Amino acid sequence: MVDFSLSPAQEALRAKARAFALQEVLPVAWDYDHQDQIPVAVLDKAFAAGLINTDLPAAYGGQGLGLLEAALIVEEMAAACPGIATGLFDNSLGAEPLALSTNDDAKARYLTQVTQHNKRVAFATSEPMMGSDVAGMRCKATPDGDGYRLNGTKYWITNGGIADFYTVFATTDPKARHKGICAFVIERDWEGVRVGQSIPKLGQRCSNTVGLKLTDVHVPKANILAEPGAGFVLAMQTFARTRPIIGAFAIGAMRSALDYALDYAKRRRAFGQVLAEHQAIQFKVAEMYQKIEASRLLVWQAAWQADQGQDPTVAASIAKFYASEVAIEVLNDALQIFGGYGYTRLYPIEKLLRDVRLLSIYEGTSEIQRMVVARHLFTAYTPIMPALDTLPMLVPPSPGARAGNAWRCKICGHIHYGDTSPEECPVCFFPSGAFVQVA
Repeated sequence: MVDFSLSPAQEALRAKARAFALQEVLPVAWDYDHQDQIPVAVLDKAFAAGLINTDLPAAYGGQGLGLLEAALIVEEMAAACPGIATGLFDNSLGAEPLALSTNDDAKARYLTQVTQHNKRVAFATSEPMMGSDVAGMRCKATPDGDGYRLNGTKYWITNGGIADFYTVFATTDPKARHKGICAFVIERDWEGVRVGQSIPKLGQRCSNTVGLKLTDVHVPKANILAEPGAGFVLAMQTFARTRPIIGAFAIGAMRSALDYALDYAKRRRAFGQVLAEHQAIQFKVAEMYQKIEASRLLVWQAAWQADQGQDPTVAASIAKFYASEVAIEVLNDALQIFGGYGYTRLYPIEKLLRDVRLLSIYEGTSEIQRMVVARHLFTAYTPIMPALDTLPMLVPPSPGARAGNAWRCKICGHIHYGDTSPEECPVCFFPSGAFVQVA
């Protein structure tokens, strides 16, 4: 049976996250956006309140909650500020390769520090010349005794400037593509690790993004999360679990944009009546709400699949690229309702629009998500309908035609009746080899 209701515990968690977002996140969002800084104090408060690291295993001090609970929390935080929400959730992204790895010793050493001592861990796959093409990374991992030595630059690292640890993906051979990729956990204060300046961005200015320079960084065997080849699989497994949450960021931002647009439409007058009485405005807000509701269902489905131990890869890609793209449409519509005021920094719409623009880029662009879904359709998807060659789409024989077997032309679909196929199709002129018997 399908059940879309939340449990009392999930309802309570969402209420707690909503209260935190309204009391702690919303009041500081525009100030920190203006400063282009991450509010570390808010992250500390969220840790104390038990609103981050919720999906990390209980065996290592986490709450052991599911991805659905994470989606509920993120939606509320993103409704207040998508940028701060990114900073809050990023510990889960950075820790996911650890949690998914088979290195139990590394899990015990690092995840317990994250869950019990408020240590931060960042995820490092991208590079200055490589983003969605994970297999194209060039950061080099050279065997060194029973460990490796890392050299190269990682880029676009969320929370990288405030992180204590990094889960780093590198390659033993760039030409080997995915077969050469391995994964490690390294520490910020290790020799050869250098953190770059904060990268200035259009939006998401309340989240910290930096580059990471690695120069002869020795990684001992105990810190290897995946050997060459297995690293690519680990990265993809990580994305399959974190991409639905990008959809939750989008939902939160869209929901707030709708709230603000409804409030403005009820107050603003034009052509002798309030905006809310104009059918054009009613159509806009109705479509905005439709996109929010559809996005939430897709995100919850993907999160549920992950929580059930199913492979959420395709559902996660659909949820991410649908929600992140309609978020831009919803924010554009909200800004249009506000008119000129929406274009100013005196109202909240322009910030939300700047923040959501990133969602269709990071953790795999929308184009990459389409490739994931298309690959599934052409390789693993099982159609319900019969193949065209065997489709029983028969038409009665033309008057005077001799009854017999039915033959379909595979090229144009023409149906021929007779004991044998015709020597030539009378419609497309292909020879008899183009016909298959269908009845």
